Amino acid sequence: MGDPQVLRGYSLLLPDPVVPHLNAMGQREQSRFLADLALLGQAVLEATGAIRINYALFGNVEPALHGHALPRFADEPQAMRRANPWEYDWSRAPAFDVLADGELLQALKVRLRNRESSP
Repeated sequence: MGDPQVLRGYSLLLPDPVVPHLNAMGQREQSRFLADLALLGQAVLEATGAIRINYALFGNVEPALHGHALPRFADEPQAMRRANPWEYDWSRAPAFDVLADGELLQALKVRLRNRESSP
């Protein structure tokens, strides 16, 4: 899960091994990474009750490919509902806290494990 939790359930995916950007991977690895990001997003969607997931891929500030799964909620402030999630004040967002976020983290893990074992 991301730190800070600018939107409850915000999560990140990194490839293993870490690469600088998507095009540094072979086609099979790219497909797997993007499919895994979609699976993560689906788990976040289900676990949080979000209305959609925004996805983003970066690697320019930190030279390591990473995917963001950002849940979007119907009860977000009106001005933010259509805004880019980077417009939130991330410095004011709550830090990831295993006590506060642990139950959600476990729910995500269960959903991801169940998807891995599905045909």
